[in-house]
Amino acid sequence: MQEPTNYSLPRPIFNVRVYGILIEKGALLVSDEVHHERNITKFPGGGLQFGESTHECIKREFMEEMQLEIFVREHFYTVDFFQASVFDPTQQVISIYYIVERAGENPISVSDKKFDFSQRQDGTQSLRWIAISELVPEDFTFPIDQKVSGLLLELFLKNHS
Repeated sequence: MQEPTNYSLPRPIFNVRVYGILIEKGALLVSDEVHHERNITKFPGGGLQFGESTHECIKREFMEEMQLEIFVREHFYTVDFFQASVFDPTQQVISIYYIVERAGENPISVSDKKFDFSQRQDGTQSLRWIAISELVPEDFTFPIDQKVSGLLLELFLKNHS
């Protein structure tokens, strides 16, 4: 019997991201940010830390980014296609999206303008609402977010037709 060949394949690197879909009064909360000197628009959320559940991750991200306590209502989508990271093509992105809701009445600091930054440096963030009736997938920078916004639009149109 022949021994299996060791192909020395690179160890896969997965970048697990968790995002919250917060909809209030017919509008979706989005985050405009600067990453690697590039303006991006995405859903609020971020990277899963080792030892953390996906629910813990999204709650932590909303608290860190907005000082906002949330409830995770339901799973909405997990990426079902290959997507390399835009920032590191050696990493495969696994994105998980949840419908979330505010746990209290804490205000969210938002802008009416896209990329409303007083300073433009990595990590800068500005939040804004987009009416779902005006949402287009191209509002988002990343392919997975574009897919999710398309699914949200389909659901919105189905529920309002």
